[in-house]
Amino acid sequence: MSPTDKKKSTLFKFLSIFSVVRIYNVLLIILAQYLTSIFILSDKNFIKVIFDFNLFLLILCSSISIASGYIINNFYDEKKDIINKPIKYKIDDVVKSSTKINFYFILNFIVVIFASFISIRAIIFFVIYIFFLWLYSHKLKRTLLIGNLFYSILTITPFFAILLYFKNIDLIIVAYALFLFFILLLKDLTKDLKNLAGDFTQNYQTIPVVFGESFTRVLITLITLINIILIFNLFLNFSSGYMYLYYGFSFLMLIVFIFRLYRSKNVSDYLKLHNILRLIIATGVFSIILLAI
Repeated sequence: MSPTDKKKSTLFKFLSIFSVVRIYNVLLIILAQYLTSIFILSDKNFIKVIFDFNLFLLILCSSISIASGYIINNFYDEKKDIINKPIKYKIDDVVKSSTKINFYFILNFIVVIFASFISIRAIIFFVIYIFFLWLYSHKLKRTLLIGNLFYSILTITPFFAILLYFKNIDLIIVAYALFLFFILLLKDLTKDLKNLAGDFTQNYQTIPVVFGESFTRVLITLITLINIILIFNLFLNFSSGYMYLYYGFSFLMLIVFIFRLYRSKNVSDYLKLHNILRLIIATGVFSIILLAI
């Protein structure tokens, strides 16, 4: 192999690892944790929060744990991803499964080491979190409804670590957490519709597999209505700064989502629905800044 080919091979492997750990999601969660810390939880100024070393370690442990969770999820989902995500599967498959597993254990070891610099409670928290990320990928995500609930819970868990660190649990935080929980639940149920073929083949007991697409659409509609109620609650009771702009945007996006839901017939349609929810989540992260305006 020529030096040029070696460089290309190394580059492809890095791109593959970035795809497996979903680096874009990890970076978004890091940003969300810092913005939450700065604009919602901390009474310190911007500079002190940024240079808070224990907070840095806490967010670093969270992001590495999430990255390792994506690796183990990729490992267990390999067969269904051949059907559901053929292009992504080809990218992810550049790196051998054995290498991914080794990397998974290395990342988890690093988390425990970094957590030890914070406190013994941090070690216990992240060991339990890592265990449930593994259990979700290995077993829970195949289980009817439990998989969807645990996906939402495990996604917002790192934010509770930040809450405990700042010892600041306010009603506004509970309200935001509920809204995010149900948006994530919607996102996961929509993903199940998109992944129906692969889930059915690999015997994943998702709601679309067990009860069918029509029932799943009705359930998604009900959860969307809950989210709309939560948006009005946020608008009426927690409209700090210019956050009402985000609430209005989310409301409009959910209305579009509902209309498109009943017109969706194939994977491409469900992917568009999934992307609407991803947009609401990503916009929500950046809109935290609106609290300070």
